[in-house]
Amino acid sequence: MKIVTAEFVTSAVNPGGYPPEDLPEVAFVGRSNVGKSSLINKLVNRRGLAKTSSTPGRTQLINFFKVNNRFLLVDLPGYGFAKVPETVRAKWGQMIEGYLKNRESLKGVFQLVDCRHTPTVQDRQMYEWLLHYQVPTVVVATKVDKLSNNQWAKQQAVIKKTLSLAPEHLLIAFSAETGRGRDELLQVISHWVLTAD
Repeated sequence: MKIVTAEFVTSAVNPGGYPPEDLPEVAFVGRSNVGKSSLINKLVNRRGLAKTSSTPGRTQLINFFKVNNRFLLVDLPGYGFAKVPETVRAKWGQMIEGYLKNRESLKGVFQLVDCRHTPTVQDRQMYEWLLHYQVPTVVVATKVDKLSNNQWAKQQAVIKKTLSLAPEHLLIAFSAETGRGRDELLQVISHWVLTAD
């Protein structure tokens, strides 16, 4: 798949603000600061399309981006650590769950985990939730450029074991710095989007 165009569509906090469900959607979910926005920017080769920040919890809305006028990429708020009040965090949880559970045009989810760390309780809960609702899921280990090949081989095993990764689920190593994993992600998106018709 070749990315020709990518544009920001809208930000929303509830279904009333979502775009119409006339295009297939692919969503990105993960802990705060795991690199969702950086991944989206690398994927579409547009620096700054999705706003990045070193401050966890910066994405507080659901952001929709239209790609090739053919499908939408959806950046969901990060879960886990963020310097925001508990009430706001609870709202994000409801927002994420509501979107994932009720969005008819959602074709698949990339769950991002930081390759340098063991997946957290929240990562496990999210993965189990996606399994439970039978949402097509691929786990993406971000920031893989920070590890040597040996370290990554070890961490790969840790991630698979901690999440109890289902045999049919892929684990893709990704780096926003080097572009590693980009082609594999585009292949998955292509499969999800093209089988959506």
